Amino acid sequence: MLSLRCNIISVLKSGLVFNLPATMNKIVKLLETSIFASRWIQAPLYLGLIVAQLVYCYLFMVELSHLVGAAFSNKQISETDVMLVVLGLIDVVMIANLLIMVIVGGYETFVSRLDLEGHPDQPEWLSHVNAGVLKIKLSTAIIGISSIHLLKSFINATNLSEHTLQWQVIIHVVFLFSALAMALVDKTMTQTLALQHQKHH
Repeated sequence: MLSLRCNIISVLKSGLVFNLPATMNKIVKLLETSIFASRWIQAPLYLGLIVAQLVYCYLFMVELSHLVGAAFSNKQISETDVMLVVLGLIDVVMIANLLIMVIVGGYETFVSRLDLEGHPDQPEWLSHVNAGVLKIKLSTAIIGISSIHLLKSFINATNLSEHTLQWQVIIHVVFLFSALAMALVDKTMTQTLALQHQKHH
């Protein structure tokens, strides 16, 4: 009786030991699949940015209607006012371009590949987009937006304080140096990866 009990215990132990690696592999596989699938949590964020772009489109049309209405009304409108409104419209367009880069490039890089192979409207930059390229393009777009804001401030300098203009210039210069730093870091990383690839071959 005692020997039978020992045999049963040994069989159970051997079965557990035998099945333990397979069980662990299943758990690890499930964990890895769940972590990889978690990238889809970002999809609603990109949908939210599309809604934000619709809002910017609405604001653009409102500002444009105001400009056209002022141009054809009896009210006198100065060239400076027209220039400020046009710069505001350009600012909205550049922010919309920034949103497009974040939505399309971010989704392509971090969520899922877009099946656009051979599509006539595929953006040129999307074919070689990665996290580094996306950062450089975003920083360039931010510098462009900052330049528009700075130009608007210079045109309207009489209504702004010197302190405000000074800080806008400082912030713009910081954006420039940040973009240069990111470009240098990306170039260094690209060269390092190229050298490692050459060594392996």
